[in-house]
Amino acid sequence: MILDDLNAQAQEIPVMQAMMGLDLGTKTIGVAVSDGMQSVATPLETIKRKKFTQDAERLLQIIAERNIGAVVLGLPLNMDGTEGPRAQSTRAFARNLEKLIEIPITFWDERLSTVAAERALLEGDTSRKRRSEVIDHVAASYILQGVLDRLGHLRRS
Repeated sequence: MILDDLNAQAQEIPVMQAMMGLDLGTKTIGVAVSDGMQSVATPLETIKRKKFTQDAERLLQIIAERNIGAVVLGLPLNMDGTEGPRAQSTRAFARNLEKLIEIPITFWDERLSTVAAERALLEGDTSRKRRSEVIDHVAASYILQGVLDRLGHLRRS
Protein backbone atom coordinates (compact mmCIF):
# COMPACT_ATOMS: atom_id res chain seq x y z
CA MET A 1 0.00 0.00 0.00
CA ILE A 2 1.37 3.40 -1.02
CA LEU A 3 0.62 6.25 1.35
CA ASP A 4 0.73 9.54 -0.54
CA ASP A 5 -0.21 11.75 2.42
CA LEU A 6 1.69 10.84 5.58
CA ASN A 7 -0.17 13.49 7.60
CA ALA A 8 -3.56 11.98 6.76
CA GLN A 9 -2.47 8.34 6.71
CA ALA A 10 -0.03 8.16 9.65
CA GLN A 11 -2.27 5.61 11.39
CA GLU A 12 -1.39 3.14 8.59
CA ILE A 13 2.25 3.01 9.77
CA PRO A 14 2.68 0.21 12.34
CA VAL A 15 3.74 1.37 15.79
CA MET A 16 6.67 -0.31 17.60
CA GLN A 17 8.17 -1.77 14.44
CA ALA A 18 11.34 -0.71 12.64
CA MET A 19 11.13 1.33 9.45
CA MET A 20 13.42 1.51 6.43
CA GLY A 21 14.40 4.68 4.56
CA LEU A 22 15.69 4.70 0.99
CA ASP A 23 17.60 7.33 -0.95
CA LEU A 24 17.20 6.25 -4.59
CA GLY A 25 19.92 7.35 -6.93
CA THR A 26 20.56 6.35 -10.51
CA LYS A 27 23.60 4.25 -9.52
CA THR A 28 23.00 3.46 -5.85
CA ILE A 29 20.31 3.05 -3.19
CA GLY A 30 21.12 4.37 0.25
CA VAL A 31 19.47 2.33 3.00
CA ALA A 32 18.79 3.34 6.60
CA VAL A 33 16.75 1.64 9.31
CA SER A 34 15.12 2.77 12.52
CA ASP A 35 14.93 1.15 15.90
CA GLY A 36 11.72 -0.62 16.89
CA MET A 37 10.59 2.40 18.92
CA GLN A 38 10.75 4.49 15.73
CA SER A 39 12.86 7.18 17.32
CA VAL A 40 16.32 6.98 15.71
CA ALA A 41 17.35 6.40 12.10
CA THR A 42 20.69 4.70 11.47
CA PRO A 43 22.54 4.47 8.14
CA LEU A 44 22.83 0.83 7.09
CA GLU A 45 24.33 0.32 3.64
CA THR A 46 24.54 1.44 0.05
CA ILE A 47 23.31 -0.93 -2.63
CA LYS A 48 24.90 -0.68 -6.06
CA ARG A 49 21.95 -0.59 -8.46
CA LYS A 50 21.60 -3.32 -11.03
CA LYS A 51 18.19 -4.46 -12.24
CA PHE A 52 15.07 -3.77 -10.21
CA THR A 53 14.66 -7.47 -9.38
CA GLN A 54 18.17 -7.68 -7.95
CA ASP A 55 17.81 -4.41 -6.05
CA ALA A 56 14.44 -5.51 -4.68
CA GLU A 57 15.87 -8.88 -3.65
CA ARG A 58 18.35 -7.17 -1.31
CA LEU A 59 15.66 -4.82 0.04
CA LEU A 60 13.33 -7.75 0.72
CA GLN A 61 16.15 -9.48 2.56
CA ILE A 62 16.65 -6.42 4.80
CA ILE A 63 12.88 -6.13 5.37
CA ALA A 64 12.72 -9.76 6.50
CA GLU A 65 15.91 -9.71 8.62
CA ARG A 66 14.98 -6.53 10.48
CA ASN A 67 11.19 -7.02 10.68
CA ILE A 68 10.56 -3.74 8.84
CA GLY A 69 7.01 -2.39 9.17
CA ALA A 70 7.11 0.43 6.60
CA VAL A 71 9.34 1.82 3.85
CA VAL A 72 10.07 5.52 3.25
CA LEU A 73 11.33 6.66 -0.14
CA GLY A 74 13.00 10.02 -0.51
CA LEU A 75 11.02 11.95 -3.13
CA PRO A 76 13.35 14.21 -5.15
CA LEU A 77 11.15 17.24 -5.69
CA ASN A 78 12.34 20.27 -7.64
CA MET A 79 13.26 23.26 -5.49
CA ASP A 80 9.89 24.86 -6.35
CA GLY A 81 8.08 21.76 -5.03
CA THR A 82 7.08 20.32 -8.40
CA GLU A 83 7.80 16.78 -9.50
CA GLY A 84 10.19 16.10 -12.34
CA PRO A 85 11.46 12.92 -14.02
CA ARG A 86 13.42 11.74 -10.95
CA ALA A 87 10.32 11.98 -8.75
CA GLN A 88 8.31 10.05 -11.34
CA SER A 89 11.03 7.39 -11.39
CA THR A 90 10.84 7.15 -7.59
CA ARG A 91 7.06 6.72 -7.75
CA ALA A 92 7.50 3.98 -10.38
CA PHE A 93 10.00 2.22 -8.08
CA ALA A 94 7.43 2.40 -5.27
CA ARG A 95 4.70 0.91 -7.48
CA ASN A 96 7.00 -1.97 -8.44
CA LEU A 97 8.08 -2.54 -4.82
CA GLU A 98 4.43 -2.44 -3.68
CA LYS A 99 3.79 -5.59 -5.74
CA LEU A 100 6.41 -7.45 -3.68
CA ILE A 101 5.65 -6.35 -0.12
CA GLU A 102 2.56 -5.97 2.03
CA ILE A 103 3.82 -3.14 4.22
CA PRO A 104 3.11 0.56 3.75
CA ILE A 105 5.34 2.64 1.47
CA THR A 106 5.41 6.41 1.86
CA PHE A 107 7.42 9.35 0.54
CA TRP A 108 9.39 12.15 2.16
CA ASP A 109 10.69 15.34 0.57
CA GLU A 110 14.40 14.72 0.16
CA ARG A 111 15.40 18.03 -1.46
CA LEU A 112 18.12 18.85 1.04
CA SER A 113 18.90 15.44 2.56
CA THR A 114 22.14 14.92 0.60
CA VAL A 115 23.26 18.47 1.43
CA ALA A 116 22.60 17.84 5.14
CA ALA A 117 24.40 14.47 4.98
CA GLU A 118 27.39 16.03 3.23
CA ARG A 119 27.55 18.81 5.82
CA ALA A 120 27.44 16.31 8.71
CA LEU A 121 30.19 14.20 7.14
CA LEU A 122 32.35 17.29 6.57
CA GLU A 123 31.82 18.38 10.18
CA GLY A 124 32.89 14.88 11.23
CA ASP A 125 36.11 15.38 9.24
CA THR A 126 35.30 12.42 6.99
CA SER A 127 37.72 11.95 4.10
CA ARG A 128 36.51 12.57 0.55
CA LYS A 129 36.83 8.88 -0.31
CA ARG A 130 34.85 7.78 2.75
CA ARG A 131 32.19 10.47 2.11
CA SER A 132 31.59 9.08 -1.38
CA GLU A 133 31.19 5.59 0.09
CA VAL A 134 28.65 6.52 2.77
CA ILE A 135 26.81 9.63 1.52
CA ASP A 136 23.83 7.71 0.14
CA HIS A 137 22.97 5.76 3.26
CA VAL A 138 23.64 8.78 5.47
CA ALA A 139 21.19 10.74 3.27
CA ALA A 140 18.70 7.86 3.66
CA SER A 141 18.97 8.25 7.43
CA TYR A 142 18.14 11.96 7.14
CA ILE A 143 15.08 11.07 5.06
CA LEU A 144 13.97 8.42 7.55
CA GLN A 145 14.64 10.63 10.57
CA GLY A 146 12.39 13.30 9.07
CA VAL A 147 9.54 10.80 8.88
CA LEU A 148 10.20 9.46 12.37
CA ASP A 149 10.11 12.98 13.80
CA ARG A 150 6.90 13.78 11.90
CA LEU A 151 5.21 10.56 13.00
CA GLY A 152 6.20 11.24 16.61
CA HIS A 153 4.63 14.69 16.38
CA LEU A 154 1.45 13.39 14.72
CA ARG A 155 1.04 10.62 17.29
CA ARG A 156 1.49 13.06 20.20
CA SER A 157 -1.12 15.47 18.75
